[in-house]
Amino acid sequence: MHNIALAVAAAGHEVTGSDDQIFEPSRGRLAAAELLPTNEGWYPEKINESIDVIVLGMHARKNNPELLKAQELGLRIQSYPEFLRASNAHAKRVVIGGSHGKTTITSMLLHAMRGLNIPTNFMVGAQLKGFSRMAEINPNRPWCILEGDEYLSSPIDRRPKFFWYEGHFTLLTGIAWDHINVFPTEENYIEQFDLYLETLAENATVVWCADDAVLGLIIRRCNRTDLKFIPYHTPPCSPNSDGTMTIEFEGNRSVTTSLVGTHNIQNLAGARTLAQTMGLEIAAFDRIIASFVGAARRLETVHDENGFKVFRDFAHAPSKVKATVNGVKASYPSHALTAVLELHTFSSLNMDFLPSYANAMDGADEAVIYFDPAVLEHKRLPQLDPQFVRKSFGAHPNIRVITDASSLQKQVQTLDTNNRVVLLMSSGWFGNAKWSW
Repeated sequence: MHNIALAVAAAGHEVTGSDDQIFEPSRGRLAAAELLPTNEGWYPEKINESIDVIVLGMHARKNNPELLKAQELGLRIQSYPEFLRASNAHAKRVVIGGSHGKTTITSMLLHAMRGLNIPTNFMVGAQLKGFSRMAEINPNRPWCILEGDEYLSSPIDRRPKFFWYEGHFTLLTGIAWDHINVFPTEENYIEQFDLYLETLAENATVVWCADDAVLGLIIRRCNRTDLKFIPYHTPPCSPNSDGTMTIEFEGNRSVTTSLVGTHNIQNLAGARTLAQTMGLEIAAFDRIIASFVGAARRLETVHDENGFKVFRDFAHAPSKVKATVNGVKASYPSHALTAVLELHTFSSLNMDFLPSYANAMDGADEAVIYFDPAVLEHKRLPQLDPQFVRKSFGAHPNIRVITDASSLQKQVQTLDTNNRVVLLMSSGWFGNAKWSW
């Protein structure tokens, strides 16, 4: 939300906003742009008929006093995906969807567009090297690339965000049940992707990962005859002595990358296929993508020295955790892998959903599961029994469950660093644990 505010202000519009808590880096970036509210909290008296549009974040509550005032006045209220769609009605819209890999593939495509000097509007879920913010809105740009999230649009708009975008091109990475708090069954979750295909623009192109069986089923049962479906597969690759990987593509073409994990090789193949369908010159894409180093918190290197490596990743859903753990282990088979996962989302802290994590950490030599009881209280969820959490992850012999940030910090900081990889996975901040290597 704060990135959209920055983008709209940069486009020359008057922007104000409110929140009950504003943390870094949002606070500092809003302050630098002179957009930081003077006071935190809700001030319905500031809502008036001079406002063109209210953009409502997902985490506002239905009884928010400013929202109630806007509804009373009959103001135009939009979720942020609805606002992004309206702001990019002129553009060719490219939407990256699926249960995993969305941010990485969106980032790869944006890296390529920047390297090719193609002006592009966008919204992506991570900070990218060379980009000042995570969203851009300019009415003169012919392309718009959007990370397409299947989570709900706002508290008063219970449709998935990606339903709004009406993509002309889309990529689907795969499907694995997530967000149990809003999609209570796997069937209900999968149905959202069936419905998503119905929202695409006329004659849209759908690039999809043919390695995913569930996604293949959805593609086969789609009733639309105007859509063009283009599959991609995980290509063969081989490690190099300098730690890079060489990926082999058809036509005797290859790309050497510093990305880690087989799932990122698959992501690159998807981005490459999508770029080709968009009309980008493939030789130029291959040349530019070789310098892509990843998005913030997507297998981001935190430390690398003397055989000791630490990565930070956003993985939190079971399928993402499993893919990330297995991908890192495959890239560093001779290293001991310690995987640390924070349970932070509504789904991951849900007792009914936790068994979905069974065997997700099996690729690690040792695993640490952390959750903060205060987060459960804040999210108004029942407290969890650490023994139940431990059992939910299956029969791995080396799993430890920790509920205190200082204990987590001590556990990780005292690891033997000889020939070891540490993988930190969370959509949160590990209770603000302070790592020092």
